[in-house]
Amino acid sequence: MKLDSDRRLEAYRRMLRIRRFEEEGMRQFKRGKIPGCFHVSVGQEAAIVGACLALRDDDAMTGTHRSHGHPIGKGAHLDALMAELMGKEGGICKGRGGSMHFADNSVGIISESGIVGGGIPLATGCAFSAQVRGVDQVTLCFLGDGAVNQGTFHESLNMASLWKLPVIYFCENNGYAIITSVAQSHGQTDIALRAAGYGIPGVTVDGQDVSAVYKTTAQAVTRARAGAGPTLVVANTYRFDDHDLSVDVRAVPYRSAEEVDRYKRDRDPISLFRNVLLEEEGVNEQSLRAIEDGVAEAVKQALQFGLASPMPRPATLPDEMFKTPLAGHNSFVADLERV
Repeated sequence: MKLDSDRRLEAYRRMLRIRRFEEEGMRQFKRGKIPGCFHVSVGQEAAIVGACLALRDDDAMTGTHRSHGHPIGKGAHLDALMAELMGKEGGICKGRGGSMHFADNSVGIISESGIVGGGIPLATGCAFSAQVRGVDQVTLCFLGDGAVNQGTFHESLNMASLWKLPVIYFCENNGYAIITSVAQSHGQTDIALRAAGYGIPGVTVDGQDVSAVYKTTAQAVTRARAGAGPTLVVANTYRFDDHDLSVDVRAVPYRSAEEVDRYKRDRDPISLFRNVLLEEEGVNEQSLRAIEDGVAEAVKQALQFGLASPMPRPATLPDEMFKTPLAGHNSFVADLERV
């Protein structure tokens, strides 16, 4: 299972869309245009895109709190994502989700969650739904290395194994849960070995190699779609920035500047794949420049859309929260309008 020529270029485009979107998001966060917390996935683009490209459009996905990149990896448009970061009405969740709670049914993203491991049982339930409905959809569940120590991880993998659910648990192991390393928090640091406790395959892959991630995930997807059950995929990757831009951890030396510089210099997934495309796949520089220019323009348009989108009116806060409005709903809305 290899990326064909069209998918190789699409992989590069999506990785670059994530990187440039995140970079613009960081600029806007520092300018006060994006409220709340802001977790970026710069450095983890290959893991995201390689996994997402192994899916069909109608397959489902759940994300994490570090999930701006996951919708982009699945093919989502940038405009509504940027507006959502800004809490605007034009956002994918109309400004009600924000940075950690993107949901986009148009590309199969059923949820993301600010709770560590919060998406794992949801993905398991989504896979169970596909099994009950008798369809061959699979669910891709993104999680971090910190989430494998949560109870929901163990409960969900056990259930998915017993029922042979069509779900891929995809761990983006960036080595640190905030400032705590895997070595400090995991009795067994080889995360893929945990799969054996539930009788399912556990596979480790280089998360900075988009082609390798695609191949590994595609094999897991094929297995799940055939009714053989779940797989735990562990992509060893690295985040270039700190856990959350709103929290200053510089006073806590949890990793060295030399370590970060080494990954940026030698293990940047976009630079690595760009070199592969030029040197091994015969792609010319002009084609890549065209993709890069197109991505820059798309991010520029997304920023303009986000900035121009209106803030939600307070009275619209309860909208879409209830299928059947609760008693007193109308008076509550009227009170909001007067605030």
